[in-house]
Order: sequence, then C-alpha cells, then structure tokens
Amino acid sequence: MQIKNGDIIEGKISGITKYGAFVSAGEITGMIHISEITGDFVKDINEVLKVGQEVRAVVLKVNGDGRLALSIKQLAGEKTPAAAAAPSLQKRAEESNTEKSKDSFEDMMNKFKRESDEKISGLKYLEPKTKRSGQAKVRRRKD
Repeated sequence: MQIKNGDIIEGKISGITKYGAFVSAGEITGMIHISEITGDFVKDINEVLKVGQEVRAVVLKVNGDGRLALSIKQLAGEKTPAAAAAPSLQKRAEESNTEKSKDSFEDMMNKFKRESDEKISGLKYLEPKTKRSGQAKVRRRKD
C-alpha cells in the first residue's frame, strides 16, 4: 500500500515519549509530534493520549526511509479521538480565562508595581556602599 501526503490512517498508539506519540497501523508506523495532537497547548501527552488508544491521523510527510509524520489536529472539522479524550485541557483553558478576567486592570498594575518594588529593593541591597562624593578615600603610606 502506497501512502502519500494527505492520506488518513487509523491506528493504535504504540508508544508515547515527551515529544510525541507513535502510531502503528499494521506494518505502517508514524509519529505525531506533540504540537500536532490538539490545537491547545499540551504539556504532557499522557493527559491526552494513552497507549493502545485508537486514533485517526492525517499524513503530513512521508520521509525517504518510510517514516510518517502525522497530525491529529489537522483533521479539519472532525471530532478526533484526541479531542474527545482532552476535555480536561479545554476545561483548564476555560478556567484560566475566567481567572484572568476576574482581575481588574488596577489590580494587575498594583501587583506588578509591588513585585517591581520588591525586586528593585533587593538590587539596591546588593550594590556596594560608597561615599556620597562618589570617590573612594586614598590612603598614602608613610615611609
């Protein structure tokens, strides 16, 4: 079977690493990079995909040695298994948006100013102490 870019394959997740997931469909093996799993940020692939889970993916690239670059998120308009398995990601994104909207602009500015003042006072503490004139006192040896 000849596979080309744009083909859709169905297979099972055979392995997960920190940078992607491997999909096996019979004799065909491909990899889905972490950025191609969902449209949302994925910190840990294990939260979205599990070994043995069946997925559908589109072929992005066929390398010369037969390796496939796959994408789940580019199956436009389809409900993918990864999207179905990732309600926790959508829920987290919604929660973070509501938390951001709770703070008013003034609250955010006050927090920024307070943190900046703390950092600056820490830097001033580390500066070397000098005389007001800015010149160091020179001692001369008496012979």
